Amino acid sequence: MPYSVSNLRRQYQEAAASKEAGEKFYQLMAAYRDQDAVVLAYKAAAEAIRARDASMFNKLTYVQNAAKQFDQAVKLDSDNAEIRFLRLSVESNLPSFLGLSQHVDEDRQFLLNTLLQHPKSGMDAQSFGLVRSFMVDRGHVSEADAQKLTRL
Repeated sequence: MPYSVSNLRRQYQEAAASKEAGEKFYQLMAAYRDQDAVVLAYKAAAEAIRARDASMFNKLTYVQNAAKQFDQAVKLDSDNAEIRFLRLSVESNLPSFLGLSQHVDEDRQFLLNTLLQHPKSGMDAQSFGLVRSFMVDRGHVSEADAQKLTRL
């Protein structure tokens, strides 16, 4: 199942690390036509990764496509931590002058609240570990919250 969440997580991590894997991930996601909210969020993330590797001329188009797809995914399932995590991981890396990072604080707070409810957060262990590491390692939480999260 190419669109299973565990497969998409793995491919997203590979794509984040390699241009070749990024292109492969983009091609897979470009073919996706259904409306599963989590898969749409990965499709948006693939657009953002494509922007990273694109020429200056095309970067903005891919980033704008990613923003539209994230909006759609969040509309379909606004309480999904994985969708919010993907959007945060993309938006927090965009230059602020683009004006496409308006959900960073909202998503950061949503994810912190969700993580602090673990194991009743609705996140599986793999996704909890991934999101917790991202939030702590990238400085998206205060020192006090980072300590709370590492104890979970």
